[in-house]
Amino acid sequence: MKAPVLNRKLTLEEPQRNPDGAGGFVETWAALGDVWAEIKAGTGNEKAADHVTLSSISFRITVRAAPHGAPSRPKPEQRFRAGARLFRILAVTEADQSAQYLTCFAKEEVSA
Repeated sequence: MKAPVLNRKLTLEEPQRNPDGAGGFVETWAALGDVWAEIKAGTGNEKAADHVTLSSISFRITVRAAPHGAPSRPKPEQRFRAGARLFRILAVTEADQSAQYLTCFAKEEVSA
């Protein structure tokens, strides 16, 4: 495997549920730290619902590996942030046999 070019700085974020004071919850996002990544775009699609068009693009985001259970290891339901862009992590797997890198399958959703 050719080594990935980790040239994009991303912030790994985790969802947190906080009480809203009315018996419900508000979801907020807590930053876990920054990682360097290689981002490759995949296919995209578009859905229309309730007068809103939602464009969805898949991405393969490669980062350095971290041990299982480490806070720096991405996992599904977390997301990466690059400025105003958000990439929701769907799945994570080892990118190579030596487990030096992880591939995160992610979606970026943009409403228009």
